[in-house]
Amino acid sequence: MPITRLRSLLYAPANRPDLTAKMARFGPDAAILDLEDGTPGDEKISARTMAAQAATDLRPRFSGSIWLRVNAPRDDLIDGDINVVSNGPFDGIVVPKIERVDDVERIERLLNAAASNAVGVMWGFETVLGIRDCHRILEASTRAAAAFFGAEDYIADLGGRRTPSSLETLYPRSKVAAACRLRGIVAVDQVVLAINNPEGFRRDALEGLALGYRGKNCIHPSQVPICADVYSPTEQEVDRARRLLTAYENAVATGRGTANFEGQMIDLPLVTQARTILSLAGE
Repeated sequence: MPITRLRSLLYAPANRPDLTAKMARFGPDAAILDLEDGTPGDEKISARTMAAQAATDLRPRFSGSIWLRVNAPRDDLIDGDINVVSNGPFDGIVVPKIERVDDVERIERLLNAAASNAVGVMWGFETVLGIRDCHRILEASTRAAAAFFGAEDYIADLGGRRTPSSLETLYPRSKVAAACRLRGIVAVDQVVLAINNPEGFRRDALEGLALGYRGKNCIHPSQVPICADVYSPTEQEVDRARRLLTAYENAVATGRGTANFEGQMIDLPLVTQARTILSLAGE
């Protein structure tokens, strides 16, 4: 399925049916059943059956998309993880720490054998090597539906330090957003670990929005409504976008490429922004 709305992505460990059963009530755009970091090593294999069952139970009660986060490409578990998709109503898989084009090709071969063409892939860029080649990796993928930037793993791999300003992530964060734009897929932003700091989360989400992100990974249900607010245009923004497009279309109809709109000269870049706002609003 084409997946265009991923404002909030809520994760839950696949081995915790008590948590996965509650995901629908929080209303995220995507529910991510996690076989990777969220599941202890000695429970990863048994959690596969739990993930398929959780997706099956969740589907009738949940209007968003359901994803399975598998283990990293160079982990021996990934082949078996991908096979889980054939046992549950998954809309896609989330592949963390992707770094190489040949890994993309191998993973998509496995997915082709396990699932229909409707199952998409969300690629996770969380290492220095992955960031370096993120454009090539997304171009090589035939199933790419989204991609995310993972700040914590990236900074650990880099040997850097996380700071409150998040300035250290500006370059990789921007690069992933640009790569998603070129590929025509949804860019999903970094997590915020401070679950008791809603204002900090909102500030980080707004920064991501300015960089081109259209959604955010959430590690706590309280972060979901903030994403819905940040990544949804306001009524005023939608109304202005409609009026701007009308003014521009009237100008084009009279042979002009620019228009005077409420005292501002508008041309194609502003028209593109207006169309993006209406797209985010579902128009």
